[in-house]
Formats: sequence, structure tokens, C-alpha cells
Amino acid sequence: MGAYVIRELPPGARGGYCPRGAVKVLWENREPFEVMVAGPADTGKTWGCLSYANALLWKYPGAQGVILRKTYAALVASALRTYLRISGDTGIKPYGGEKPEWFDYPNGSRLWVAGLDNAGKALSTERDFVYVNQAEELTLGEWEILTTRCSGRGAVMPYTRCFGDCNPGPPFHWIKQRVTLRLLESRHEDNPDLFDEAGQLTAGGARRLEILDALTGARKERLRYGRWVQQEGVVYEGWDRAVHVLDRMPAGWQDWRKLRSVDFGYTNPFCCQWWAVDGDGRMYLYRELYRTGRLVRDHAADIRRLSGEERYEVTVADHDAEDRATLHAEGILTQPAHKAVTPGLQAVARRLHVAPDGKPRLYVVEGALAERDESLAERRQPLSTEQEFEVYAWPKGQDGRPLKEEPVKLYDHGMDAARYATAHVDGLGPTREYQVT
Repeated sequence: MGAYVIRELPPGARGGYCPRGAVKVLWENREPFEVMVAGPADTGKTWGCLSYANALLWKYPGAQGVILRKTYAALVASALRTYLRISGDTGIKPYGGEKPEWFDYPNGSRLWVAGLDNAGKALSTERDFVYVNQAEELTLGEWEILTTRCSGRGAVMPYTRCFGDCNPGPPFHWIKQRVTLRLLESRHEDNPDLFDEAGQLTAGGARRLEILDALTGARKERLRYGRWVQQEGVVYEGWDRAVHVLDRMPAGWQDWRKLRSVDFGYTNPFCCQWWAVDGDGRMYLYRELYRTGRLVRDHAADIRRLSGEERYEVTVADHDAEDRATLHAEGILTQPAHKAVTPGLQAVARRLHVAPDGKPRLYVVEGALAERDESLAERRQPLSTEQEFEVYAWPKGQDGRPLKEEPVKLYDHGMDAARYATAHVDGLGPTREYQVT
């Protein structure tokens, strides 16, 4: 596409931004049609891609673009905030209030905002481009559907494009395997907030890299060094996001038996999970609180609000007497969880296996997370039980091999709560019935 895309833009469209590295390649080339800017956390991938989308809409009057993430809530909490900083006060008007559906540009261009869980009009017809934030969250099928929305029919731009950014994942992720997708490797040196024009690390960059240096295992390999690696010694080897994550609950789930499970925390995440069990005994995690820095009584208010009129056969909880007493005082009666680790791990692992009917016996519903914890996001920590499944690991011996005795006490808050719930449903320990008031 050439450097002219960076130039010849209306005042305010660029905001002084000058792309580097992988993002610069994205800006300067029209081909190929499918492009992914991949690399560790905090390399400026999202800023560069959103700036590119903004520049295209200014350059081509009447163009129609889409910014998208797996869920709309995650997009609003992350990339949309960045876009608002980039677009600035340049006459761009949002439609839809604090959670906009689109932005109209003074030149007639439009930027649609969507999640795959609520795409609506954004993907109802042809667009000039689609940009996917955190594309590693998508399945191959979802990506392929997006490519059909910018095939060139009725396009305003002289070319169309489906592009995205992503952090590395497992080595056999579809992003690494797709031959029609060009992978552009982004590095920390590409981010002008981390490294200045002379290539020297800034003071702010040093602080941000310290956060990434403190990570461990596969998360450090992926988010600090940008390597596509498998989690070594992962506890639940049977976990497969493509198999175990559903985009919505099955019909009629409101009438199934339900329970809640709680793992206490303050500095570490407090986790409350809502589970439904269908007639065949399959478990579905359909709602979740996963937050740090809040008192138990504050969590209790959220639990009551989110539970509404639902009824539960039990709420199983960690054994902390004071925290359980607080929940009881707030009207949330609990039962001590069956905490035997090995039987609980084995029970969860059995449920992850795909049964002869082609289905596992444990699912996590996309969008189950009730509220995103921005402090965890800033520290590059898991934000939910779903994300813990990929990093919950065994300790390593001196020879570097996993010691499969008891998992590392790290990224285990949702894992513990899931184990408590599974132990109850599978009858691993003594049970006592409570009804929520």
C-alpha cells in the first residue's frame, strides 16, 4: 500500500503516530488479504492496528470498517478505550452511548464495534476491512467467517483486508498453521512507549517489562518473549478451548439443577462460580466472579445481585471460617467443600474427556465472567477460570520434568472452585443440603 497511507491524512487523524516494526509493515503493504500482528504483550500491537483502522477510514471517505473481539464486553474494556484515545476530538460521533454500536466519521466513513457474541449489524453485510483484537481467542471457523465479510463486493477502498493482533499461544494454534495468513512478528522495541527512537529503554518501559519478567512458565515464554509454546506440565492435558468452551447455554438450562462454588481471596482472586447440571450430568460454568481487592461482604452483595431469583441445591466453599461466616451473615449459606486434591483433580480430568457421544462432561460458557478485573489484566494474570485451565501446572523436579503430586499454588483459584463443584456433583465427599434465602 505504500507510505502514502501514513501521509495525506486530515489533521488529527494520525495524532503524531509513527508505526514501527511489524505494524509498519502492516501499514505499508496492501497484500496479503489476511494479516496477523503477533508478539508478546505490550509491543504496541493494538495501538498500531487501531491507528491503522482509523487512518483507513479517514483516507477513504464512505469506507466501512469493523473492530471486533471474541466478546463485546472484553472489547469495550480494552481495545475500545484505546481507540477513543487514538481518535480524539476530531468530529467522530459515536452511536449507542457508553457502549456504542458504531462511530460515524465527518467524511461519511463508519467504524462498527462488535463482539462475536453480539455482532448484530456490524457483520450483516460487506465491509471494507475487519480488525480482530486478541485474535488468538477465536476459532479457525470464526476467523474464516470474518474473511467472508470483506470479500470486496461493494467496497469503497481499492482493496479489502481482514487483519488482527494476537499474543502467542500453543505451537499448533490455527494462527500458526494457516497458510493464507501472513504472520508479522512484533517486538517490544516496536513500542515507542518502551523504547525511544534511539532504541534505548525508557523509564516507563523498564517498569512495564519488570511485570512481564515476573511471569513464570509458558505465560512468560509467550507474553515476555513472544514464543509459541505449550504449557509444560499442565495439569489438565485434556482441556481444549475449541471443545470445552460454548458460546451460549443450551436451551432450557434455567430448569436444570444448579450450585455455586467459592474460593476465597483478597490479594489473590476471590472466585465464585455458578454451575448448572443437565439431565445427563454434564456441568456448565455459566457465570463467574473473579476479582481481587474486595472484601467478602462486597462480594456477597454481587453474588446476591447476580443470582437474582435462581435457586441452588448448595453453595460449596473453601473452609475459611471467618469468610464463610461473613457469607452466612449476608444470607448466603455455604457447605464446606470436599478438598481432597488428588480425587478432585482426577474427577475434573475425567469430565474433560470426550465421551462416546462426542461431548465432554464439563463446559465453560463464553462470557461467563461477570466483571473484568483490570488490575489482573495490567499484571498479565489470568482473568477467569477459563484462562487458568491453560496455565495450571505441576511443579518441576531437578531434571525439569513435572512432579505429578500436587499442582503449583499459582493460578489455581478458579481451578480450586471448579474442583469443589465437581467433587460435590460427583459425590466425592459428604453432602449437606442448603437453600439460599
